[in-house]
Amino acid sequence: MSEQASEVDRPRVTLERPARRRSPGWIPNQHGAWAMLASPLLVGILAAGPAWAHLPLTLFWFVGYFAFFAAGLWLKASRRARHRPPVLAYGAAAAMLGVIVVLVEPRLIRWVPAFVVPLAVGLWSSARRTDRSLLSGLSTSMGSALMTLVAYDAGGGTDWRRAGLLAATQAAYFAGTVFYVKSLIRQRGDASFRRLSISCHVGFAVLAAAAVVLGTRTRATDIGHLGVSWWVVAVFGVLAVRAAWVPRLTPPPRPARIGLGEIAATLAVAVTSLAA
Repeated sequence: MSEQASEVDRPRVTLERPARRRSPGWIPNQHGAWAMLASPLLVGILAAGPAWAHLPLTLFWFVGYFAFFAAGLWLKASRRARHRPPVLAYGAAAAMLGVIVVLVEPRLIRWVPAFVVPLAVGLWSSARRTDRSLLSGLSTSMGSALMTLVAYDAGGGTDWRRAGLLAATQAAYFAGTVFYVKSLIRQRGDASFRRLSISCHVGFAVLAAAAVVLGTRTRATDIGHLGVSWWVVAVFGVLAVRAAWVPRLTPPPRPARIGLGEIAATLAVAVTSLAA
């Protein structure tokens, strides 16, 4: 064999610099969180009426979530250095936006203590790697629903009875979503958990109906200011039926269909509660 042929046949070894992986945490991958961010914020804004303070508040809310997600991932990864950059970047941006919100509308600072427990539970769950637990999901739902009140306050709203019921409606819906989605994925096939999910949904529908009845008796000529109506009760009733029926389907619905169903349900709850 000639020297030229052997040179051709000889495998060539090239040294290439390995591609550098971008540190995780920059883009949240919890798709269901977007509805929990947007719906309470929009309900509060529309209930009170848009105001200039809502602009920095909206930015702070979303960037704050990015910081929360990045911090949770960093804690879950045992505080590894490669997870730190998004925590620092989003944390600094959220702090700056928070200062701007307070400068624009100083009274909003009074809501800070209300978010301490949901934030603490969420970060503690991430550190223990139980961020998918029922406790973590319900705590996040409650924290999300609080933004209804903050956005309402930022818009100068004064009917706190209605604002409270709007926030409670958001909290009930998203808490029900935690049970429903788990019954379809992580707890699928668990009859006890499915019954728990159904019971919670039925309970929320009953509470909504009780609010309407109570409001009719105490403010019969002004029931529109309640934030809860029979349309809201009907939506929660449909959600209870869904919680009982969908987990029994074979094959189970795909995640994309579950997501589309949640978008429709979120819109239905928001529209009917605002129209009340």
